[in-house]
Amino acid sequence: MSMIELTIDNKRIKVDKDSTILEAARQAGITVPTLCYLEGVHQVGSCRVCVVEVKGSKNLVPSCITKVQNGMKVITNSERVRNARRTMVNLLLSNHPDDCLACAKNQKCELQQLAYQLNIRENPFEGQPSRAVYDDSSPAIIRDSSKCILCRRCLTVCNSVQKVSVLAPLGRGYDTVISPAYGQTVMEATCVQCGQCTTVCPTGALVEKSYIEDVWNALADPSKHVVVQIAPAIRASIGECFGYEPGTVLTGKLVGAVKALGFDKVFDTNFTADLTIMEEGSELLHRISSGGKLPMITSCSPGWINFVEQFYGDILDHVSTCKSPQQMFGSVIKTYYAQKMGIDPANIYSVSVMPCTAKKYEARREEMQSSGFWDVDAVLTTRELAAMINEAGIQMDKIDEQNFDIPFGEGSGAGAIFGNTGGVMEAALRTVYKLVTGEELENVELTDVRGLKGIKEATIRLGGRDVSVAVVHGLGNIREILDQIREGKSPYTFIEIMCCPGGCIGGGGQPTPTNHETRKKRIEGLYKADRNLEIRRSHQNPYVKMIYEEFLGAPLGELSHKLLHTHYRDRRTVQ
Repeated sequence: MSMIELTIDNKRIKVDKDSTILEAARQAGITVPTLCYLEGVHQVGSCRVCVVEVKGSKNLVPSCITKVQNGMKVITNSERVRNARRTMVNLLLSNHPDDCLACAKNQKCELQQLAYQLNIRENPFEGQPSRAVYDDSSPAIIRDSSKCILCRRCLTVCNSVQKVSVLAPLGRGYDTVISPAYGQTVMEATCVQCGQCTTVCPTGALVEKSYIEDVWNALADPSKHVVVQIAPAIRASIGECFGYEPGTVLTGKLVGAVKALGFDKVFDTNFTADLTIMEEGSELLHRISSGGKLPMITSCSPGWINFVEQFYGDILDHVSTCKSPQQMFGSVIKTYYAQKMGIDPANIYSVSVMPCTAKKYEARREEMQSSGFWDVDAVLTTRELAAMINEAGIQMDKIDEQNFDIPFGEGSGAGAIFGNTGGVMEAALRTVYKLVTGEELENVELTDVRGLKGIKEATIRLGGRDVSVAVVHGLGNIREILDQIREGKSPYTFIEIMCCPGGCIGGGGQPTPTNHETRKKRIEGLYKADRNLEIRRSHQNPYVKMIYEEFLGAPLGELSHKLLHTHYRDRRTVQ
């Protein structure tokens, strides 16, 4: 590493020669405000909020894209700099709705926080609002262009990270709007509903569609039996909404808080993660033994399912027919649980708490009614559940820890790691090894499929043969793998694909900011939860055994196929 020396606010520091002024300032413990900047993802210098003075330069320079030079002298907080920043923010505010109190991003809005930080108490500019588009066509995402500041973070995430390329700037100058092509709605476009745009939008221009009021209404209805399932990733991330370090596992407190909201039963999606492994593992072995279509690809991630339907519909026969754990849970609740409890399924209101906006879309797919009712009635993101807990005045640090309710409160460590990239693969191999060999896999921690590398590969010995597997996370990484399949050149037998970077722990409904470091900490939190559980293999879950004995019969059986499996369709517009 080649180092250079410069001065920032009269402080001499040494940094790597390829650093920007912003990076150098942060290394020196100096805060330079930013708005359009997104570390490691989006550095374009468009908002000019991060401007600084550089001795010898006539104009202020954007620190996020200006490289350091040896001997450079920088001032970050002069009167000229402060006035320029306030002017830029005031101009943005002059074209921004004055509805902070009713905005979904209130107190989480970066523009609002920046205005406070810059001591802006009144705006000298009165601007005419630019044209606005309000799009609530999707069950997952709302787009309100009146709150857009044209920072283009969402474009970079959609186009460069996920590589779905739904969003683009339409129009010119003052008439510019960030939108799907031709002014389409989110539902008309090839949006996969992943919600990564909502995690990076600094304002309320892109937010998840909220179902908080629907859930409150159900909880207040005495005729409704309201149950909730909580996804694995939630326990390692929701604490961030209450001041805890990312990755802090708050399972007991989370259950206690959700019970305090008034749900009749609080269940663990880990249970149906284990159930998914039983079905998916059995499906894989059936394909191998019967000459079925290989490689088989996991189907747990609804954003990935939307992507394959819309862009690779010709390889859908490679995708597992299993529903996601969320939808399996909904089917079980409206059938087995309803019968067991003697409750009319029409009176059961089934809620899920997910780290994902695409789960909202998935819950409204027409296929997801195998029980005769919607499998899942409402989906809340991590952020929405935190909002409900705050609204109810529940203090997470003081709530008593409680356990999930039985019979769906028991999940294995394999179910817990479903939230991590590689977790589904690791969980599946723990069980498939047992189904093939009759013996337990001695070392259940398969480190080859762990980590944040975009594509991971591993080989495991099963029944006298080597089985090659791959793990992919983030839609931007998957085309290479899918093109291999399309060309008949895939070397793999089994592939796990997760839509969001990092897997579910980096989902579109997670607390913000979600960056590389928070993903790493959340991932380790779930691995810690796995290590601390006595049962670490899905096939050892006693309640999974019970549901097969009492109700389903066997994996891939007639009833399990009806309730726990589904089909997907080719939705390519150009074939």
